[in-house]
Amino acid sequence: MIRTNITIGLFGFGVVGQGLHAVLERTPGLRARIGRIAVKDRNKARSLPAELFTFDKQDLLDDPSLDVIVELIDNADEAYIIVKQALLNGKAVVTANKKMLAEHLPELIELQRSTGTPLLYEAAACASLPVIRNLEEYYDTDLLDSVEGIINGSTNYILTAMNRDGQPYADALAKAQRLGFAESNPALDVEGLDARNKLVLLLAHAFGLVTGPEELLAVGIDCLSPLATAYAREQGLAIKLVAEARRLPNGIIAAAVLPTLVAPSHELANVHDEFNGLVTQSGFADRQFFLGRGAGAFPTASAVLSDLSALTYGYRYEYKKIQQNAHLSLAPDAAEVDVLVTFEDEANVPDESDFTVVHEQLRSAQRGNYLIGTIGLGQLARATWLRLPGVCVVRLACPLRAASQAVGARPAIETELVNEISR
Repeated sequence: MIRTNITIGLFGFGVVGQGLHAVLERTPGLRARIGRIAVKDRNKARSLPAELFTFDKQDLLDDPSLDVIVELIDNADEAYIIVKQALLNGKAVVTANKKMLAEHLPELIELQRSTGTPLLYEAAACASLPVIRNLEEYYDTDLLDSVEGIINGSTNYILTAMNRDGQPYADALAKAQRLGFAESNPALDVEGLDARNKLVLLLAHAFGLVTGPEELLAVGIDCLSPLATAYAREQGLAIKLVAEARRLPNGIIAAAVLPTLVAPSHELANVHDEFNGLVTQSGFADRQFFLGRGAGAFPTASAVLSDLSALTYGYRYEYKKIQQNAHLSLAPDAAEVDVLVTFEDEANVPDESDFTVVHEQLRSAQRGNYLIGTIGLGQLARATWLRLPGVCVVRLACPLRAASQAVGARPAIETELVNEISR
């Protein structure tokens, strides 16, 4: 349904909600206004008139004058209740809640189909980057081979501070928290879970593969070791938290979130601070690169604004690739990856039998312990040593690939690495 005017019921008036209000004030051509705002904190001072606010979600969900619900709260469970009821009530929804979407995507896709009501979520993927709609529309019939990217601005800010500025992890995290790029409890970001939720959305729109976040391996940056960062410096590489989804032969998709060594020639090597970057590889359009801010009030609000604009001309996601690519499946046991594993002591040593090939290793109380090997993606996810204290896993600078395409031995690094560590 085409809308010439939009009256918004807004849930949440935090950083992004206030950013949305500001950009709407500066975009009169959209003909959209906020009719009511639902908030939780009764004691917080507000910059807008008190009569605009309510503490009862039903005041928005049951109000026939509000035709679009914009959900910008940080509680995924409550967001799910709001979004589901809004769709059932026939109200279009715009949301930025990637955790809620990732955990309920199959049901929400079916709700859109059964109610005929659109749910848009460009802001949930990469903030200001127009990723979802491009995957949905521009690559509508172009066979995508892969998408890989830095899709969490908080971790990228931390890694930039560590790599470019030489800050220890704890100091970089503290600074990110002071600047508002990381939450007071940063686990969702630094453990790779936020990027994993976004990867669920990218899989649906890039390949038509609908899966849950628990099906994807996610390793964060919270366990990075000095040995791994020294190896990256010695090799002239940058460590980035990279989410990748790749089409393999025989209708298989491999996908994971891993700290990854990125070569200077790679587009993602130059994505710094809170920026996001996404590289697509396709059969016809070849290689394309998206770059933009992945965090902050205005970048996220700009994506919400774009979705509101799309609603004015009746836009909705069609999910055509779900029908086109019904033969695709997620099969981590059919994919493998090359990794550097560092570990602090013999109690946490990786099980060599988990690896397809062990290319090299060193165990030294003075020099540190590491292993470089090729391992199946599924086996890595199941490895009992993966989450042990003192264990760090970093993907080497090569893509996910089919298990039959193991690469040869890696260059020896012991002498250079030891020299770097001893400095």
